[in-house]
Amino acid sequence: MLAEASYLMDVCASLIRIGLEETLNRKELQPVKRLAFVAGVLALAAPVALAQNTTWVSDPNHSEVDFAISHISVSKVHGRFGNVNATIQLNGADITKSTVQVTIGVDTIDTGVQARDNDLKGAGYFDVASFPTATFTSTSVTKNGNNLSVTGNLTLHGVTKPVVLAVEGPTAQVTDQRGRVHCGFSAAATIDRTDFGIAPKAPAAVLGDEVKLTIEVDAVKQ
Repeated sequence: MLAEASYLMDVCASLIRIGLEETLNRKELQPVKRLAFVAGVLALAAPVALAQNTTWVSDPNHSEVDFAISHISVSKVHGRFGNVNATIQLNGADITKSTVQVTIGVDTIDTGVQARDNDLKGAGYFDVASFPTATFTSTSVTKNGNNLSVTGNLTLHGVTKPVVLAVEGPTAQVTDQRGRVHCGFSAAATIDRTDFGIAPKAPAAVLGDEVKLTIEVDAVKQ
């Protein structure tokens, strides 16, 4: 049996070298050999199919969400959220079949002013005691020229709304000193804070309704 199996593997390899189309059309190819040949082709094709789908996880030390909002209509306040954990299923054959899931640590909000950060964490704004994180789950990915449009559901302050991210990436892959493969994504979106019930009583003249988000993700191949 071992000798026969070895023989069939040798036949399979030989047939692959001859060529798929020519081989399958040969009348003298026996059914057993045909089966062995097809099995061999499938075995070779399987790694290629698997390689089309790769998983990437964000490096939280090099990923963040930045925001900007108007203050009394004369300036913009900038801040950031850290603890960004993203999982990206990247389809190399068709990027529109890719998916992304992101969790953002709202309780890490940092505007550079501790007193203001404390207010923003309170019940009048983000209420991080009740809603310490925000999530984004993609529902579709479409090409937009050289970039991507990623539509998904953003859950913030206990409210879920659809949001569209304008995405640049993935960048070219880079291998770090530890042998890990990285690629990068940049995304932007504008949301209305009142849609998510954040400071609904604050007039737009004092605190702008629109919040511009900029997202940077350093993703590591798993």
